[in-house]
Amino acid sequence: MFDVVIIGAGVSGVSCALVLGSAQNKPFAVDKKIAIIAHQKASSLQNAVFNNAYGIPAGKLGSELLAESLAQLATSYPHVLQIEGEKVLTLSGEAGNFTILTNKSKYQAKLVVVAVGAGNPFPFEGLENYIELHQKTPAFKNRIQLKNNDHLVSEGIYVTGVLAGHRSQLSIAAGSGAAVATDILTLWNDENHTMIHDAIGK
Repeated sequence: MFDVVIIGAGVSGVSCALVLGSAQNKPFAVDKKIAIIAHQKASSLQNAVFNNAYGIPAGKLGSELLAESLAQLATSYPHVLQIEGEKVLTLSGEAGNFTILTNKSKYQAKLVVVAVGAGNPFPFEGLENYIELHQKTPAFKNRIQLKNNDHLVSEGIYVTGVLAGHRSQLSIAAGSGAAVATDILTLWNDENHTMIHDAIGK
């Protein structure tokens, strides 16, 4: 049983994993089991080039960022399990007891973060009742989003990035994933508002 499973390893998914992983030494997170299903083949970053993203050198390829971000996660926070080579087929259950079925295995999770793209059709079963037309993307692009209230789809299920209704910008997606991570950390910390920062000399 994982405390949280992140489905998708694009910008918002890995951003969420990095912030969650960085809380490893906090009393409320020290024993938490975190996993990310690192399926990236359908990521829009595969064909992207970044010239206007904060902190990223101009000309950086999205495909490079995908690989580098997972490498950073593995090096900095190896306790976050990276599940590679698997594609999610279904999500079922309820808060505290979700079942994620992939093409190779089955996982149990107390919380789920959905961090996949906003392409239509949706890539796995179980969230059909929450799918709607994307509100901030031109209709001809046929993008979707999951109905949510500040990233919360329903109890125990969070959504990030473009699928949460945000516009498609790397910085927005990264912030969305980080926001969800801090919401989860706040939940783990008995609803005390929680952020994780590192500082020189500390």
